[in-house]
Amino acid sequence: MTCDRLVCANCAGPVAEGRCAVCRANRERLHQENPFAALTPATLVALLLALIAVAVLVRQAV
Repeated sequence: MTCDRLVCANCAGPVAEGRCAVCRANRERLHQENPFAALTPATLVALLLALIAVAVLVRQAV
């Protein structure tokens, strides 16, 4: 889960902005629970393409 769309019950602001201590604490908790939350879909696609390229290179070398 990402904190992009979460709204803080304490200050009614987006949790991603970290306006109050509650927002900042919950944002940190979410990022600690899921280290891959910061990865964007574009980054995941780039990693997948890099993995495929390495697999093709290894197969050609053998």
